[in-house]
Amino acid sequence: MQKVIAAAGVASRRVAENLIVEGRVTVNGEVVDALGRRVDPATDEIAVDGLPVQIDSSRRYVLLNKPTGMVSSLQDERGRRDLSEYVDRYEERLFNVGRLDAETSGLLLLTNDGDLAHVLAHPSFGVAKTYIAKVHGNVNPAVVQRLLEGVDLEDGPIAADKVRLIESSRGESLVEVTLHSGRNRIVRRMFEAVDHPVIELVRRSFGPLQLGSLPIGKTRELSKVELGGLLRMAREAKGTAQDDADEESTD
Repeated sequence: MQKVIAAAGVASRRVAENLIVEGRVTVNGEVVDALGRRVDPATDEIAVDGLPVQIDSSRRYVLLNKPTGMVSSLQDERGRRDLSEYVDRYEERLFNVGRLDAETSGLLLLTNDGDLAHVLAHPSFGVAKTYIAKVHGNVNPAVVQRLLEGVDLEDGPIAADKVRLIESSRGESLVEVTLHSGRNRIVRRMFEAVDHPVIELVRRSFGPLQLGSLPIGKTRELSKVELGGLLRMAREAKGTAQDDADEESTD
């Protein structure tokens, strides 16, 4: 197990051995404090200090600050700028998790981890996303309340999880919105419904991932802490889904 932890880049083999002896490593949720435990990277789930570790070295996770004017597909049939210019840089066959419309910039995750991508992109798991919207008009507290209480759209009602007015002056406003819906162009449609059309839109966070200071059009690989946060969220979501399925089967 210490060799696997070291190969995952978490710590040197000697440090990994110390972590195990100190009881800071779990395998499939159980503390393992004896050296020599054999693990299977394909099936076993290892965590260090409660943070999951990706022990499959073939998996890659890349954060992109997608520029405007680029579609969220690997090959666009209409010849528009697409994600191929980023994914083609890697040996692994990467794909995007979820989508951002062409005129929205910001955080987009590229990976070859299909299981993780399924959890993150599936609406039933409700991954939270935070956006900064620059909109027409001076947004007031009443508009913020409407977004929190919910607005009616053609495909059903929708309410934001959080809304924070950052700035409002000279006929424009900056608003931070957090929601877990993955519906198409949902933030733009919500602001249109309250008569404040979007001028610019940036996704700043996706689950535990933060865009930070990454420049537009640039990529970086996830840190071990970021990846651990993603894996933990995915495992918890799958566990919740399994519990729900077990409850339904016993009804």
